[in-house]
Amino acid sequence: MCRKSAIFRAAEYLLGYTFGPFFTPRHGEKPATQMHRDAKIYVAGHAGMVGSAIVRRLREKGYGSILARSRSELDLMDQRAVREFLAHERPDYIFIAAARVGGILANNTMRADFLAQNLAIELNLIEGAHRAGIQDLMFLGSSCIYPRDCPQPIREEYLLTGPLEKTNEPYAIAKIAGLKLCESFNQQFGRRYVATMPTNLYGPNDNYDLASSHVLPALLRKAHEAKASRNPELVVWGSGTPRREFLYVDDLADACVYLMETGYAGDLINIGTGVDVTIRELAETVMKTVGYEGTIRFDASKPDGTPRKLLDVSRLSRLGWKASTSLQDGIRRAYAVAPFMSPTN
Repeated sequence: MCRKSAIFRAAEYLLGYTFGPFFTPRHGEKPATQMHRDAKIYVAGHAGMVGSAIVRRLREKGYGSILARSRSELDLMDQRAVREFLAHERPDYIFIAAARVGGILANNTMRADFLAQNLAIELNLIEGAHRAGIQDLMFLGSSCIYPRDCPQPIREEYLLTGPLEKTNEPYAIAKIAGLKLCESFNQQFGRRYVATMPTNLYGPNDNYDLASSHVLPALLRKAHEAKASRNPELVVWGSGTPRREFLYVDDLADACVYLMETGYAGDLINIGTGVDVTIRELAETVMKTVGYEGTIRFDASKPDGTPRKLLDVSRLSRLGWKASTSLQDGIRRAYAVAPFMSPTN
């Protein structure tokens, strides 16, 4: 299929503004057009863990026209710059993997930064895409959007049914706003802006800064350094009892491309494995991977966060997708390419 002509795009853009509400796709309905190998695809946040995985998957599948802009080339918090970029490039598809992210410490201490910056990024990209007449977009959120104490596993319809976890509330609110923005453009203008909610992620290009990283990369680095320094004790935040689900980032990328290729046009959708472990079990798996034989000491003065966060992935499973990387294999692969494994470090 050939790329849409400029005339067709202009007509589509005007029709979207004028008659959009009449063209809203029904839940689960597939659009007439689907991805083609010469499509122009913009991946926002291409240098990050998620964005780089999506770029890898797209290239593996033969997509050759991938747009990428570094932060110095395009400031996603600059509304005018983003609008001009999207209007000029007119990508056929957009994956929004750009975000200000971090672990419990970063989320809880830089609350204004996480809320303001993520709101700006997603508004500029989603609203800018609509202004440019771009029909197909995927917004990647986070499982922290769900209430702190909702039933497990977490179904998509549990959104906004209870209070959020306080330690990451600003980030969660920003992500909720992004998915609602997608939902609103779909309903009002007939766009196909899909909101996906990944579980906890890890893998190549993860953040291993102990001041801002998530639990799994933090444990990998701590265990590696404890082994190297012959420290007999590995300190783990919290009680070790919270349960978490972890998804290898290349599996997430595969799911995102799969949803875009198959024309999914429904409501927000969870992406995960459907399996969780305790933080203690995670630490033990990390220690085994690293080859560290010390003992674990839990620091109960540090926060646990949400007691349990397991996603219900039945909606995605019914569409024919399932994660393929086990936690043990994923941790092994992540450790092998971690930056602190470099001989120069």
